Amino acid sequence: MKFLLDFLNQKAPRSGSEMPAYYRNALSISRKILCGYFLASVGMFLWATGNWLIVPMVMFAATLVCLLCTDKIPTRTNLIIYAAVTLFWCAWFIHTFGWSCGGQHLLLPLLILAFFNIYDPPWLKAVYFMALLIFRMCLYAYSLQNTAVYAINMSQSVLIQSVNSVTLFIIMACLCILFSTNLQDTERQLRINNQELHREAGTDPLTQLPNRRAMLEEMERFCKSSPDMPFAVAIADIDFFKRVNDTYGHNCGDYTLKQLADKFRETAGTEYSVCRWGGEEFCFFMPGKNVDEAGSKMIDLNVAVSRMPLSFEGNDFSITITIGVEENDFRSPMEAILDRADRKLYMGKSHGRNQVVV
Repeated sequence: MKFLLDFLNQKAPRSGSEMPAYYRNALSISRKILCGYFLASVGMFLWATGNWLIVPMVMFAATLVCLLCTDKIPTRTNLIIYAAVTLFWCAWFIHTFGWSCGGQHLLLPLLILAFFNIYDPPWLKAVYFMALLIFRMCLYAYSLQNTAVYAINMSQSVLIQSVNSVTLFIIMACLCILFSTNLQDTERQLRINNQELHREAGTDPLTQLPNRRAMLEEMERFCKSSPDMPFAVAIADIDFFKRVNDTYGHNCGDYTLKQLADKFRETAGTEYSVCRWGGEEFCFFMPGKNVDEAGSKMIDLNVAVSRMPLSFEGNDFSITITIGVEENDFRSPMEAILDRADRKLYMGKSHGRNQVVV
């Protein structure tokens, strides 16, 4: 019952000027199959009745004209014409050959086309469903109360039933392939878009490093998957960064952050992760390392940064960083470990800067 309520609560998008391409293709392919079916029916009914029946010829001509004019007729109008042709054909077929020959089966593609029309609201699709069901039941009641125009033998009935069944299955298979392929493509693209949005949400736009959110997620995943593994964290801050901005301008500050991010990426490699923690602060996550190993890595990084030449609009300058390092004590939550690294950073700031505090 819940899935019916969910269906009825769906929101339909506003109708655009044209239906999606896959829907137009579904109508076009269905119409091509019907063209072949109506053309085959001319000969089949001639054999079954001994007469040239005008209705299959008219149906073939009407369907062929609509097929040739597909690009000139709005898709919704095309759908209405398709439905009218199908409904008329089913009614005529039951009247002419009776229920046992299976002409009523061609109503099923109309149901599929109705439910895959994304611009119709759910209540209207439910109306289509009820209308088709009532129409089919009326045809059945009519066939019970009236004798078919043509009495055909068993072999003729089997042939007509077989042609109707094959036509129905081909149309249904084509519709299922088109609609399921479109749904799979849509879901695939949605997943790709979601992954891209998640990546962008976790990426600092200036430095293209992961941001604080992405780093915290990585730390959380590691702690869940490897709760007994050691790790170390470090927080680094650029010394006198405000002086760089005040002296050379904020564009130079952005340049400095990007150059520093490139240096961090180059140094980190696959050994550890680095992110822009905020402002001029960066955070390092070093799985499998204790505080001494992490401290050694950060000392090397500190020296590499101090020797890194920087030049912006003809101005040559250099920077230094101060780093605080802390390791996992297997008791404290991640917030407490990061807070201790942050306190060590500011301890280094207050004792001369350009150093690593472990």
